[in-house]
Amino acid sequence: MAVTIITGSSTGIGLATAIAMGRAGHIVYATMRTPEKATELKSILSQEKLPVQILALDVDQDHSVKTVVRQVLSEQGRIDVLVNNAGIAPVGHVEELPFSEFKSTMETNYFGALRCIQAVLPGMRKQKSGCIINVSSVAGRVAFASQAPYAASKWALEALSEILAQEVKMHGIRVALVEPGIIQTPIFGKLTEIPTGSHYPHAKRLHALFAASLQNPVSPFVVGEQIRDIVDSGSWQLRYPTGPDSKPYLNWRASISDEEWIDRASVSDADWIASMKKEFGMDIKL
Repeated sequence: MAVTIITGSSTGIGLATAIAMGRAGHIVYATMRTPEKATELKSILSQEKLPVQILALDVDQDHSVKTVVRQVLSEQGRIDVLVNNAGIAPVGHVEELPFSEFKSTMETNYFGALRCIQAVLPGMRKQKSGCIINVSSVAGRVAFASQAPYAASKWALEALSEILAQEVKMHGIRVALVEPGIIQTPIFGKLTEIPTGSHYPHAKRLHALFAASLQNPVSPFVVGEQIRDIVDSGSWQLRYPTGPDSKPYLNWRASISDEEWIDRASVSDADWIASMKKEFGMDIKL
């Protein structure tokens, strides 16, 4: 049984991971900013009697992270797995998004993960074992226009994870990056509204792409089971593209030059819709 801390567990991928790990018999601390909102998770835990405890944790706050880590160590004596899942995903254009959106996204998606990593590493190093799983995204390797705050935070998380993996392997600590594609989670209900009179078409296109993809929704349990498998397998693999569209998006981007990628974002709406139909067979409506 692995003692596991999961951040951002109230809904979506975090919830699915907590359930998948609990069903596998692991001791799980499912953390979130506001446990009062975790009604679905609480219902499943009650029905299935899973070994999952819900704790309040705000990854933006040093004290909150340290308090939870101290509690888990006090109760269990060790932490075997950290899953950094908490995240936010504003959509908008570099010129038009407030600077505060860039700061808050980096604070949660990057510095929040780093806070948790630094809090658990001393114990993992001393016990000469551990597994740190960072939930990135296809957007951590593919820069779609209108995702600058989110993509920048995930690209930073990817670099941090690759470097961390090099540093801690000698201490028996595994690091993995999970890179989901478009997964059905509540995050899509929180997308930043496109400002009236925007000078750019890209946010509108991204919203339409998400809407078309979610016509055939992919459950967050696809990601939760992938994370559970990483923990149980003992694999030292670094990156795990996850979901049916993850590898296609990554392969698509890898197949074209930087200049062509930029040019493809500069075409008319009609040409962009046609290109998505050709590449992925998607019927997108703006």
